Formats: sequence, structure tokens, C-alpha cells
Amino acid sequence: MPSNFFDAILFDMDGTLIDSEPLWLISEQELMARYDFEWTEVNQAFCLGGPLDRVGNYMSSLADSVKDGQYFTDTLISLMAQKLAKGAPCMPGALALLDLVEELHMHFALVSASPRVLVDGVLTNLATHHFEVSISSDDVVKTKPDPEGYLKAAARLGVDISRCLVLEDSATGVQSAVASGACVVAIPHLVSIAETDRIRTILTLEELTHEKLQEFYGQWFD
Repeated sequence: MPSNFFDAILFDMDGTLIDSEPLWLISEQELMARYDFEWTEVNQAFCLGGPLDRVGNYMSSLADSVKDGQYFTDTLISLMAQKLAKGAPCMPGALALLDLVEELHMHFALVSASPRVLVDGVLTNLATHHFEVSISSDDVVKTKPDPEGYLKAAARLGVDISRCLVLEDSATGVQSAVASGACVVAIPHLVSIAETDRIRTILTLEELTHEKLQEFYGQWFD
């Protein structure tokens, strides 16, 4: 791994590494239809990035609390587990970027607000790319937007979080990454994310060539 480069790249999962947001939308619509509520992309955008207990409580409130938030959370996880078991497509450029970080002998980890059952399902389908560390919502006390997951991933990798690059697609995830002290590249698609001194934005992971990563590194550290 180059000495004048990021110590590690930390990947968010849903909407960043894998194109799972359409599956989440279908699962959310299926669940809420049981309670005669028409779930739309506006509702999905409100829930983007989790945490899932907030999503469950939101669903419960929209369904007039006929079931509690935990019921909606557990049922949504079950629906998603069934869908992810069949596989989910990667986001454009994701596999090429994983190939690149492996070629560069970089540390990389997966940090998700989803539970372990969903994270492991995705990792099984990405078995050709070995993530050194994966953090799920089951592995932390506080999930995103709290920075615990990113801090724990960096600690397990043995790297300085301030020299890590986090890839995120949601405002919740970006908030978590910034709070951890990492550098952040956002790939927003359902919500807008503004650039700051710690945040850069791109349209797709396809933009993250070796040269682009070096350019970002230079903006933060040179």
C-alpha cells in the first residue's frame, strides 16, 4: 500500500456497494400494503440510511400503530433477507473499485446500518472480494448516524480513521462518517448532499479511478 495514500477505504453497503435500494422499496411497499398504506419514494427517502428501528417506528406510526415498531423492523428484515438471498446487483463501478483496492493492497471494510443477517448475505454474494472487516448494526451499540461503526472498523483494521476514505450514499451515513473524523466521498442518488471541507461528491463509483483517488487524497493531505 502506498505510504502517501489513504490507510483504508470503508464502504457503506446499501445504495453504495450494492443496488439494494430498489429491493428495500419493494419490501417496504409490500409490508405497508398489508396495512393499506401506499409507500412511496418520498417515504423511502425519509428512511434512507436507517437506522432500522427508526424505519420500523415510522412504519408503525403510518399504520396507526396497529403493530409496534419492532414488528415492522423484524418483518422488513425478513423480507429483505429473502430478496438478498437471491443476490443483489452491485452499484456501477463497485466491482472495479474493489479490484483496484485489492491491486493496491489497501485495507478495506464494510460498514452497514443493516443487521448481520443481511450483511452476511451480501458478503456471500461477494465472496471473490475478501473484506478484512465487516460491521453490521448488530456489532455496535449505536448505529449510523453515530460514528461507532466507522471507528470500530478502523480500530479492527489497525488504521487511523482520519486517514480513511468512507464511501456513502445517504445523509445519515455521511453524518456518521464525518463524525468519525474520516474523509468522505458521497454518491447521492435519492437525497442531496452538499460538499464541505471533509465531503466530496461524485455521480457513480465509476469515477473512482486510481488517479481520482490520488486527487482526492491530495486535496485533503498535500
